[in-house]
Amino acid sequence: MVRTIISIIFAILSLNSFAQNEAKEDATILKKIYDTSLLNGKSYAWLDYLSNQIGGRLSGSVNAQLAVEWGERELKKLGLDKVWLQPVMVPKWTRGVTEFAYIETEPGITTNVPICALGGSVPTPIGGVKAPIVEVKGLEELKELGTDKIKGKIVFFNRPMQADLIETFRAYGGCVDQRYSGAAEAAKFGAVGVLVRSMNLRLDDFPHTGSMSYGDLKDMEKIPAAAISTNGADLLSSMLTLNPKIKFHINMNCRTWKDVQSYNVIGEITGSELPKEYMVVGGHLDSWDLGDGSHDDGAGIVQSMEVLRLFKEIGYKPKRSIRVVLFMNEENGLRGGKKYAKVAKDKGENHVFALESDAGGFTPRGFSFDCNDANFAQVQSWKPLFEPYLIHSFTQGGSGADIGPLKKDGIVLAGLRPDSQRYFDYHHAKNDTFDAVNKRELELGAATMASLMYLFDKYGTK
Repeated sequence: MVRTIISIIFAILSLNSFAQNEAKEDATILKKIYDTSLLNGKSYAWLDYLSNQIGGRLSGSVNAQLAVEWGERELKKLGLDKVWLQPVMVPKWTRGVTEFAYIETEPGITTNVPICALGGSVPTPIGGVKAPIVEVKGLEELKELGTDKIKGKIVFFNRPMQADLIETFRAYGGCVDQRYSGAAEAAKFGAVGVLVRSMNLRLDDFPHTGSMSYGDLKDMEKIPAAAISTNGADLLSSMLTLNPKIKFHINMNCRTWKDVQSYNVIGEITGSELPKEYMVVGGHLDSWDLGDGSHDDGAGIVQSMEVLRLFKEIGYKPKRSIRVVLFMNEENGLRGGKKYAKVAKDKGENHVFALESDAGGFTPRGFSFDCNDANFAQVQSWKPLFEPYLIHSFTQGGSGADIGPLKKDGIVLAGLRPDSQRYFDYHHAKNDTFDAVNKRELELGAATMASLMYLFDKYGTK
């Protein structure tokens, strides 16, 4: 009996000693990753080129193709085991000449306001459209008003993002339906156009674009849809209160073309022990056209590329095959994410983990995980490794749009979660430019992603 007890105690002590040694090794690897990213990182230089030499990368555009070629070229320079392009058909929509709008209080007396076409909108008739305005706070209020009060008017959706929600993505989700479905619903009641308050918590003069859908409307039923800046929205709302008979003029020249071929850009380090188990890290290569897409999602692209570069730099050889995927067409179709998942399924590839960065290049705060309780418990056990870098937030919830189609039983999906308080100041707007990204914050995010990839590669999924 005494020998049995001694053996049990010895086994427990051995396990504790092993766990402590593993934790020390992990902490050492993480420090190497962070040190390398902060002292010898490449993400910021990559972003400089992508943003300032290529610029906005709307799907189907010349710039999107230039970005594909750049991504392939840079991944090949890293000396990865494989680099290839995965063809995908994407929508092509062009904005045309700069949009123009004004508020008319009476004939000849006008006030210009900043607007931009929503992605996928039809153009206005030649010369624009001018009509009375009806203001609503959402789709339900639209239905309550009905055809009598809407027909022949421009519907102004003016529900702001909910400012008391600390999680700004929840605030965004709470009002984005008016941008996405507003035109389709307003057209059913005879509206001649739609104006949507920009999805932005800040008051400024930058209108924010984004995708919208006409649902099952026929071409002749579609009406033009534009976003108005938050300052412009407040001004218009105030003027409507004083004079409900004012009119609004919109002129837009956007156009939808036939789908064109583009590509996902993929690079791989083949696993040393489990090459048939795949781990993915990525972001979306396309962006909207108003700015240069530095936060959305140039930051995620270069951080994802940096993960593989950091592994090469510190000499870490992953057990599993790790792929970086630069997805095409997240903004207005998600074609790249869907195509990657379809090809993976058709080939019978076993994806065990996927991580996406698509929330800006701000200071990393943690991750959200779409996974079972056992995997989340494992993630929670790693929290002390991240605390020296002030990474504290590990939550169960969403992950990322591009990796979402990979979802299946057993896979862990994760999304990098930076501080989001400033993200919607830039999201889909003209001011989403390179100068809005902080080098150190970007590099901290890349190191944080590489650290999580290392831990899942070492310990696997549950």
